[in-house]
Amino acid sequence: MSFRALVVSEGPTGQYERHVTRRTPAELPPGDVLVRVQYSSLNYKDALSASGHHGVTRRYPHVPGIDAAGVVVESTNRQYKPGDAVMVHAAEFGANVPGGYSEYARMPAEWLLPLPDGLTSRQCMAIGTAGITAALCVRRLQEQAVQAADGEVLVTGATGGVGIFSVALLARLGYRVVASTGKPAARDLLQHLGAAEVTHRASMQDFSEKALLKGRWSGVLDTVGGASLSTAIRSMHYGGVVVCCGNVAGADLVLTVYPFILRAVRLIGVDVANCPQDQLAGLWTDFGSLWPLDQFAQFIRECTLEELDVEIDRTLHGGRIGRTVVHVAGAQ
Repeated sequence: MSFRALVVSEGPTGQYERHVTRRTPAELPPGDVLVRVQYSSLNYKDALSASGHHGVTRRYPHVPGIDAAGVVVESTNRQYKPGDAVMVHAAEFGANVPGGYSEYARMPAEWLLPLPDGLTSRQCMAIGTAGITAALCVRRLQEQAVQAADGEVLVTGATGGVGIFSVALLARLGYRVVASTGKPAARDLLQHLGAAEVTHRASMQDFSEKALLKGRWSGVLDTVGGASLSTAIRSMHYGGVVVCCGNVAGADLVLTVYPFILRAVRLIGVDVANCPQDQLAGLWTDFGSLWPLDQFAQFIRECTLEELDVEIDRTLHGGRIGRTVVHVAGAQ
């Protein structure tokens, strides 16, 4: 048996190349469960892995794809049996272990989650790591008692995968959401998702050396890092909460300690890859029962493995809005 997969390898000139090629089960890593992948998705982390970024993927050739949903084909673990609908977005899958851009994937059983009731494999990949990250960020704000009545909540990188879900989820919960984006043309789309105000990211970046700025935010959900995160932290109301989950705009954080000791600002990091599976399962249940996906339809596009190369380049150059679902499965 052979199957299709998108493989990233280093070319003769040192540039990394992507090709859809055929592989065999012998090339898959060890694991308890073999899954026939139906759908995957494209995240910024996948685009980095697909471009030869050694901070994400240590060894090449490699098959990216940190999300996958499909059907169990073989299993030596009693928790799963052939025919079970499952998904994965955890640990090293797609980063340093062959991932979802492959018609078959093998992994440890503990990485898997059953497909939630009420969601198809395509819907789960439309949500994917981005949607669950957004849900976990919102959950962290709620756990820190940030309430809708406390004031405005800022979402940075609002047109990215995490951003669009964050805007919609917060608005659905009654928060007044200010969406920050570098894509002014997306204003109507963000307002459709519930943003009360859409502002250009340049207005949310203060490069001065001021330790504190005028307080505006009761909560911030930051997906980009860099100057946007630094500015947001310095612009918090007393006791405000900042949840951070990305660094596309930079990993450095230029700050003093004053926002923390004079305004009691709380900064909380969010990570999904190593989050306990029981917490993730609860978030997926919420998506299946509480958060209809119909309003996200215009933010979701679909491509095949053969079309994925173009989508990866678009992601790396900031030309993508929303989510890209990858239809992986070929003919039986």
